[in-house]
Amino acid sequence: MTVDRFRSVEPQLETDMIPAVILMILFWCTDLQAQSVSPPAELSVRLVNGTTSCSGTVEVFNEGEWSGLCTRWWSMREVKVVCRELDCGNPVSESRGPLVEDGRRGVRLFSSCYGNESSIRQCDIIEVRPGVCIGGYYHHVTCSESVRLVDGAGLCSGRVEVKSNQSWASVCEADFDRQDAEVVCGELGCGAPAALQGGLYGEGGGQTWDKEFQCKGKESLLLDCDTSDRENNTCLPGNAVGLTCSEPDDVRLVGGGSRCAGGVEQYDQGEWRTVGARDWEDVAAVVCRQLGCGSTVSVLPGNTTRWFGVSCSGSESVLRECSRIYDLYSGFTVICSDLLVQPDISLTDSMGGVSRGHQGPEMFRGYSFTITCSTQPQYPGGSFLLTFTGSKISQTQPAVNHSAAFLFPAADDSHQGNYSCVYDNHVFSHDFSSESELLSLTITASPLPAFIIRHVVVVLMLLTAITTSYLYYKPTRRQKRVNRVSSMDLYVNAMEMVSLSSRAEAGPGEERAAQGTE
Repeated sequence: MTVDRFRSVEPQLETDMIPAVILMILFWCTDLQAQSVSPPAELSVRLVNGTTSCSGTVEVFNEGEWSGLCTRWWSMREVKVVCRELDCGNPVSESRGPLVEDGRRGVRLFSSCYGNESSIRQCDIIEVRPGVCIGGYYHHVTCSESVRLVDGAGLCSGRVEVKSNQSWASVCEADFDRQDAEVVCGELGCGAPAALQGGLYGEGGGQTWDKEFQCKGKESLLLDCDTSDRENNTCLPGNAVGLTCSEPDDVRLVGGGSRCAGGVEQYDQGEWRTVGARDWEDVAAVVCRQLGCGSTVSVLPGNTTRWFGVSCSGSESVLRECSRIYDLYSGFTVICSDLLVQPDISLTDSMGGVSRGHQGPEMFRGYSFTITCSTQPQYPGGSFLLTFTGSKISQTQPAVNHSAAFLFPAADDSHQGNYSCVYDNHVFSHDFSSESELLSLTITASPLPAFIIRHVVVVLMLLTAITTSYLYYKPTRRQKRVNRVSSMDLYVNAMEMVSLSSRAEAGPGEERAAQGTE
């Protein structure tokens, strides 16, 4: 009886153990799967909520979870590293992202990158401060997705590479023209193409793109362009196309009467916004450099901006390479050294003694001539200094209606040489000057003495006037004579018709009487 009872319990125990064993197996598999998928490396980055895989809000993996990056400042150097870490192309833009939600965890990352690192982890990490980002903003980054410029001097120059099958390939010069370059420069947020040449930025060691681009120049992305098979399957060494785009026209100075003076504005997210800074001098140096306006002369305080500020070291080539700071900073006005536009210089004469030679204008000896200096109407007043390389003598005249005329009564050999106009003006409590291009004047011997030429010109003018008058009045007189003859003929014809009519009304006898009378 006991044995039977034991035998009846044994199958029940086996049945109860099956779910437990299955559960243990599931736990073991889950743990094994978790161990096989390793977590991201500490301080890895990703982009979320973007329109492409290479755009969106920056998140950092810190202490086992992804958190939004809410650092108050970041530069394009850090953005360049992020794009490279995610195997994207060039950085296109960095802007203020969404406002950090109350109570949401974020990461303040204090780092310094050179821009050539492979990941943020390789930058100089000063401090990582996890916690709640109260009143801050996340960072939004946009990288190009399928094209990039590498080994160039800045963000807008380098060897063209296209992403193909998850790897980057250089492009042969024969497969790429200016219209293709316009699309690439636009896709990367740069200006118009400035240089396009094979081997300009090296060869690269990867693959070569096997298609020929046929862009129309209006596409927004390079891969939106039509392509065709290459006529030649090989790309000879030295033909990997290099491209230099001009810098974007995203900085301007307003309210100063010149493109080289005024308050600093930057084009951001579809509109011009006032730029603030705390290190005015360094930012002003970058602004003047980017605009091609020389060096900084002075910096004046402006209004406080609530959008963003910038922080520069002063060595950057363009403003977008500086760090952005999303905080309250004062706007400022920059005065650059090349404030005045270049004046114009021209030569005129009233005697017909000037001609155009290979080196510039040529003037007959003994003829009068005038050199005129003029400039665009930027600021009132000022003066023009006419300099002459052939002599230490110079002439100065005040600018009247933004110009001045220098008269030379009779040209001689001492007037041969190079002339230039220097425009001087005192504005913004500083003296500024701008010099024109050189005007090279050659004095040549006249084929005839000047007084003979004058008399010949006068005689020719009189002959021309007499001939013109004769040709005009002669047809007029002839026409009047013709008109008089025509009128007489009409009168005679009319009288004959009247006579015939009178004879027809009279009888034959009257007609014979009339004939007898005649």
